[in-house]
Amino acid sequence: MTIAAAILAVLLALVFLALGTAKVLALRPMRELAAEAGFTVAAYRRIGLLEVAGAVGLLIGLFAPLIGALAGAGLLLLLAGALVVHLRKGDGPQKYAPALVCGLLVAAYLVLQVLTR
Repeated sequence: MTIAAAILAVLLALVFLALGTAKVLALRPMRELAAEAGFTVAAYRRIGLLEVAGAVGLLIGLFAPLIGALAGAGLLLLLAGALVVHLRKGDGPQKYAPALVCGLLVAAYLVLQVLTR
């Protein structure tokens, strides 16, 4: 694994640990975002669990690259789903930009994983 891939893995893990934990704990801003997106709090908590699992997978990927790649692929699917939800709602770029930027960063991590094999 390259240093760039390791840095991306750690940064993405921190982001998804924070976001996923906030969703699992159903903090007020996350409950509001869930309602705005049309999700129940329980469904949003499940999404948060997937984000936390993906973050843990990225960290495990520092030592087991296949696990990291699988975790990255899972997170990329979650982010694609988030982007679809935003676009279907007619949200503007300010709403879907975080999912798009995170998706691009996860994609970059996956490319680096493939290139270093």
